Amino acid sequence: MNNKPDHIHHHEHPTHKEQDDLNKHKHQDHDTQGGHGHHNHGDMVEDFKKRFYISLIVTFPILILSPMIQDFMGVDWRFMNDQYILFVLSTFVFFYGGWPFIFGGINEIKDKNPGMMTLIGMAITIAYVYSTLVVFGWEGHNLFWELATLVDIMLLGHWVEMRSVMGASNALEKLVKLMPNEAHKLDENDEVHEVPISELKNKDRVLVKPGEKIPVDGTILDGKSTVDESMLTGESVPVEKEKNDEVIGGSVNNEGSLIIQVEKTGEASYLSQVITLVKEAQESKSKTQDLTNRAAKWLFYLALLAGFATLFIWLALGYPFYIALERMVTVMVITCPHALGLAAPLVVAVSTALSANKGLLIRNRANFENARNLNAVVFDKTGTLTEGKFGVTDIIPSEGYSEEEVLVWGASLEQNSEHPIASGIVKSAVDQGIALKSITEFNSITGKGIEGIIEGKKVNAVSPGFVNSQNMNYDKQKFNEMSEVGKTVIFVLLDDELIGMIALADIIRESAKEAISKLKEKGVHSIMLTGDNKKVAHWVAKQLDIDEVYAEVLPDDKANQVKEIQSKGWKVAMTGDGVNDAPALATADLGIAIGAGTDVAMETADVVLVKSDPKDVIDLMDLSKKTYRKMVQNLWWATGYNIFAIPLAAGILAPIGIVLSPAVGAVLMSLSTIIVAINAKLLKK
Repeated sequence: MNNKPDHIHHHEHPTHKEQDDLNKHKHQDHDTQGGHGHHNHGDMVEDFKKRFYISLIVTFPILILSPMIQDFMGVDWRFMNDQYILFVLSTFVFFYGGWPFIFGGINEIKDKNPGMMTLIGMAITIAYVYSTLVVFGWEGHNLFWELATLVDIMLLGHWVEMRSVMGASNALEKLVKLMPNEAHKLDENDEVHEVPISELKNKDRVLVKPGEKIPVDGTILDGKSTVDESMLTGESVPVEKEKNDEVIGGSVNNEGSLIIQVEKTGEASYLSQVITLVKEAQESKSKTQDLTNRAAKWLFYLALLAGFATLFIWLALGYPFYIALERMVTVMVITCPHALGLAAPLVVAVSTALSANKGLLIRNRANFENARNLNAVVFDKTGTLTEGKFGVTDIIPSEGYSEEEVLVWGASLEQNSEHPIASGIVKSAVDQGIALKSITEFNSITGKGIEGIIEGKKVNAVSPGFVNSQNMNYDKQKFNEMSEVGKTVIFVLLDDELIGMIALADIIRESAKEAISKLKEKGVHSIMLTGDNKKVAHWVAKQLDIDEVYAEVLPDDKANQVKEIQSKGWKVAMTGDGVNDAPALATADLGIAIGAGTDVAMETADVVLVKSDPKDVIDLMDLSKKTYRKMVQNLWWATGYNIFAIPLAAGILAPIGIVLSPAVGAVLMSLSTIIVAINAKLLKK
């Protein structure tokens, strides 16, 4: 699991430049290149933390030196030139602590999209410039204490938020890592040379040993083996490959050695195309503007409007400019609520901790918060609804034999084979507590399956093709029923006599049934999307009571299928575990990766289910609802105080002698911050 909580950042995906770099480095050494995306996020968290602590330390003397705070406490600690020291300390906090907000605000204004950063940047700049004028002789009260506390709380909020949110997406780096670095290239004399993959050209010949990843897309010139493509295509059964068959770079060669002729390298290869699809989907995914930003945007416009209205009204009423200006500044600074900086981050921190306890890793907050509105959940079949492992579903003994006998002979023979089907049969026997017989000779015979000598008898496990070619008698109707639903059938022979059939299929996860019935209760549609064949898909769907099935969907088509479901106006979650699911995970409104899946799927997803339990999708939707509700409550608390304080600061009650003194403003401000913090903690209840 690559949960790296210290590489944390908001929900941006890699920048275009990072993406381009990644593509350039596609075939270079991954270790040198794998980490570059991460450091930025870790550094940013550290940077906010450092700025927060240093600014906080400098804030104490600022508070002590501020005349307004001294008035409020009823003390007089004034001394010669104290205001110049106050000015120097505040200048440091403004430029050092406030820099991320000033810089962020400038960028938001350039994008014509003012938000949180603009609001904070404006408030601290106005407070700083005005207070500086006051120190150097302008009439009025300086607001340096307001500037410093605002910077501290906003830095704290950003630091808390970044720390609790998983790092930005490294899906592309993970995809790149799926490719091996080197290949065994054969020269004209069939001698093997280790070469970097980037040096392979079309028509080169490459040797792939058992257990190795296939380095490039190509065609088999010599050898036969089974190849595990499940990570890439979603096909659950390892695919038998022999001469002239095509293989995909990134898939795993199981038992035989293969010589492959390179057909596609670099940009043209299957994996590169998946990388491109993931990149496109990530770039086109609308970055949902979170609530806080929307609230901040309105407050920004409100601050400008209220500030200038206050200035003109006080001037129109005949007050001197410095008094009108002080009112204007107070209004504009008060409009930026301290509590707003913590309203969302504290809820985020609590909900991230809660979800982690439930085994949900949230990587993209905005999309997680929208999970409360889902209309449909799309499940990949292999590895998500099923375990991606073979299990025995039926044993059909021939006359005169029992199921147990068929399993004993079959499993005893298969214990020497590496094949996934073999391990399924052996596991079934072991689970039933059956003791396996010892085997003396074992070999794999082309066209005849496997053969061994057990207790002096010859035992074979063969394919349907072999049984038919020998015209052996078996229950053809039963066999057809099992093959129809995509089960793999193995025939067991004892001294050349057929003793029974063993049928295997991908095991269905128990928790998947429960998840689907709970989704139905919520009125959410469950849809299965798989690269596997139609009959298998429909059989699994029937077991799980899923209504809608799309089978034989090519990997690059999965994302389109998700788009098609979205075109009904639905909010769609996609749950998957393989490379072939990555583009669809990136396209869906919410991408959910099963924790046992590939790193790529996890890096592309918005949420990772650590326990690989489809039932967690329900928890996820519930938590999303509750988190959103808390956030809205907090934003009302944070902004409600302001909506109440702005007119008072503007002097609406001045005619009857009530003007909100900044000191009272400060008390109200800290109160709303405390309420917001307590409310966030209540999410646990």
